[in-house]
Amino acid sequence: MRNDPRVFSLPRWRPIRWLTDAGPDVPQEIRAALIRSLYGTLPIFAGGVLNTLAVSTLVAYRMPRPEFLLWCALEYTICLARFVVLIVAQRAAGERRRTPTDLYILLGLAWAGSVGYGTFISLVSGDWVVATLACLSAAAMVGGISFRNFGAPRLAGAMIVLTLGSCCLAAPFTGEPLLLITFLQIPFYLASMSVAGFRLNKMLIATMRAERESAFRAMHDSHTGLRNRAGLAEVIAVRSHGLAALLYLDLDGFKAVNDTHGHGIGDRLLQAVADRLRAGTRAGDVVARLGGDEFVIVTDLLAPAALTAFSATLMGEISAPYDLGLEHPVTIGVSIGIALAPEHGTDLDSLLGAADAALYEAKALGKSRVTLAAPRKVA
Repeated sequence: MRNDPRVFSLPRWRPIRWLTDAGPDVPQEIRAALIRSLYGTLPIFAGGVLNTLAVSTLVAYRMPRPEFLLWCALEYTICLARFVVLIVAQRAAGERRRTPTDLYILLGLAWAGSVGYGTFISLVSGDWVVATLACLSAAAMVGGISFRNFGAPRLAGAMIVLTLGSCCLAAPFTGEPLLLITFLQIPFYLASMSVAGFRLNKMLIATMRAERESAFRAMHDSHTGLRNRAGLAEVIAVRSHGLAALLYLDLDGFKAVNDTHGHGIGDRLLQAVADRLRAGTRAGDVVARLGGDEFVIVTDLLAPAALTAFSATLMGEISAPYDLGLEHPVTIGVSIGIALAPEHGTDLDSLLGAADAALYEAKALGKSRVTLAAPRKVA
């Protein structure tokens, strides 16, 4: 599910939100993935739909009474509506537009209710063939509901009640006292499936949290929370065909602070620098830490004057004193080398190489300076 680029909208209607609620403190990304799982795929959808359409059609053919013809018409109408909404939702999700999630879930409930209605009228019809077909269809549908919708256990429970609850309602009208046992069977079945659904949902969320945290650690620096080299490479790869600037920052005076006051103070200083870089960059900028006291910023600012002004602002922010709990505030500086894409390359190594050369020049000129990489030589 994590590799599916489509984004399905979260429900907006309060009852639907309650039915699909993933629980407290669940990240938005995981909530979206759980909603995506409720849509399933066209083959899964077709399997369930063909079952109920075939059964309702055969039953209506065997017993062409108004109530069975109504059931058949309901099945075709609801399934067609669900198919259309599913196609619309999948296209909208692929284009990152709002999807009709509330309507899709509401139609799913209507489908379960239609199957329940068919089961009721089949049981009270007195025709054991019709009753058997309807009950087998309902049982098959409940199996699919339980398997596919454990991402929303309340929704699964509601659909099971709508589908099999009719067995309890029909039992007193069948003339078979033995069927009254359904008043025990169905509630116990619903309870057991609900418990299983909530447990599976809990396990699924825990697994998705672990995957999310693992992916974050793979792409981010554990100390500052900024992107690491792998995360930076991912950003550069995405922007490889666009225009961007890479600023390579190296702190001036950090080693002296670290050697004098210890690694604990040095780590706190790095975290403080990272916080200032986050605050000093724009929404579309990307900040990364390569290790030690080296940081990188990727920005779409390209004009030399704009880059110089941006760098000067960053240098001013980083050079301001840091209160790290020592007797006196700590002050450091920063030198910056700048490379441009695609002028100096489109991959991370090329851009870092050009920016590092510019950074070396800035250091040689007396530190706390900014230097733009020289144009690449054409062979």
